[in-house]
Amino acid sequence: MTPVSYTQSRNTAQGTRTALTEPHAAAEAFVRARRAGQALPVYPGTPPADLTQAYGIQDRAILLDGRRIDGWKVGRINPPDDARFGSNRLSGPIFAGSLVDASDGHEPEMPVFIGGFAAGEAEFLLHVARGFSGALPVTDDETRALIDEVRIGIEIASSPYPGINADGAAVTVSDFGNNFGLVCGAPLVDWRDLDLRSVLVRTEIDGVLAGEATAATMLDGPYGAVRFLLANLASRDIDATRGFWVSTGAITGVHDVRPGQRLVAIFGDLGRTGCRIVAAGAGQADR
Repeated sequence: MTPVSYTQSRNTAQGTRTALTEPHAAAEAFVRARRAGQALPVYPGTPPADLTQAYGIQDRAILLDGRRIDGWKVGRINPPDDARFGSNRLSGPIFAGSLVDASDGHEPEMPVFIGGFAAGEAEFLLHVARGFSGALPVTDDETRALIDEVRIGIEIASSPYPGINADGAAVTVSDFGNNFGLVCGAPLVDWRDLDLRSVLVRTEIDGVLAGEATAATMLDGPYGAVRFLLANLASRDIDATRGFWVSTGAITGVHDVRPGQRLVAIFGDLGRTGCRIVAAGAGQADR
């Protein structure tokens, strides 16, 4: 897999000034905990009340972390929170080093936080080509034209804070959208001719079925997730021209995992990819 380069760019003086002069205790605590591989039993500070505050914390944490961003995860906000927050999806960064190429079929070790939250999700991974600019896409055809690769994969959703999902979407957003890694499986050769929404996907944990579904249950599907993300990045003045992966959302569900378990995602007759769950240690946030 060819590495992609992605850097954050803020296009307004006000955005830069705000990010640098308004420290967020939650952002600093999450970055420290992730670097140390340690859990945070309670939320660090006052939880964000809305998505504007939540993305402010996330943006501050991205600056503090300092690593290149190679992709973004997109997750669903379920009812009734979608109405309350004014959005049915959320996003979070996937940093360089946490995106693992498993296109050769090997099953990498993927760390999760002990005492925090840990889950695995079968997802389609879409790569937005370098050079994106201009109007945001509004149809699947327009979105497909921006994509240069599609893979099968697994998102590792893990946070030092165990209540990251239970406390609602704003809290989820505030800690990098609850992402801690991405397994990039085999590329799909004829993806332009595939209906990604019709592929039956199975997730197994230690050989036991954990969930089964198609992407047709995912709002407007994987291409819709890309459209959401591009609009989200534009609203945050984040540069989207360098190319990046999009983990488009859990297809079979968000499945709790723990160290020692093996998770496998099976994408119909397109292939499968898997990983082994291990405990996070100090420095693994910089892997």
